[in-house]
Amino acid sequence: MQTPLVVPASGYVFTFRVHATFHWSAEGVYQEQLSILMDALAPYPVRRLKALAARHARNHAPHRARELEQELQQALTEGGPWPFAWRGIAATCRPYVSVELDEQVKEAVRPYWEQLIRLDCEHDVRVRRAEYTERLSRQWTDILTDLLGSPAAAGAAEMTEKELAEVVGRIVAEQRAAAEKLEDMMAEKANSTDMQERCEHFEQLRERLERRADGLFHSASTAPAGDGDGPV
Repeated sequence: MQTPLVVPASGYVFTFRVHATFHWSAEGVYQEQLSILMDALAPYPVRRLKALAARHARNHAPHRARELEQELQQALTEGGPWPFAWRGIAATCRPYVSVELDEQVKEAVRPYWEQLIRLDCEHDVRVRRAEYTERLSRQWTDILTDLLGSPAAAGAAEMTEKELAEVVGRIVAEQRAAAEKLEDMMAEKANSTDMQERCEHFEQLRERLERRADGLFHSASTAPAGDGDGPV
């Protein structure tokens, strides 16, 4: 049904607009017969639905379209399909409804809903900002925990975020430089003809690098780069 049913709201000043769709069914008939039956009986479920909607609508304030819609849907569900008969053919009709505010009521409540939407968006921004701050705080806590074994730990707590980021950056750079130096020394020793001397030297370098990588440097150098959440 394209034209909505107009029923008065509480106070009989404003109205609700009830949009309805009717689903017809009948057993043992062809589609053409069902179409003829629907055209012949169409006014009856419309009148019945309008009476039902008017009875419920007068109990609702003109800006309470959602409550009216829910009440109508519940009443229609509990009542089941409506039975009709035409020329010996039994059929049923089940209405489906939605309720729309009167245009004047829409304009009256628009500022209220605009304010609610703005407050909801602001709340969402605050929640996201708090989540980001918490995540960032956890990252800096992890970094500071790693710095406890460093001689710079005493002054780390007094640093600004930018200064602390620079310190961590230097730590990562030192670790990378150490790894590159190890590779160069390994390549140089690989040309040695003394196999025993070569193995002993490699073992010393490995142990030295492992000691250096323990704790602070290991955590800093293995942190994911470019994950977008932290400053490192």
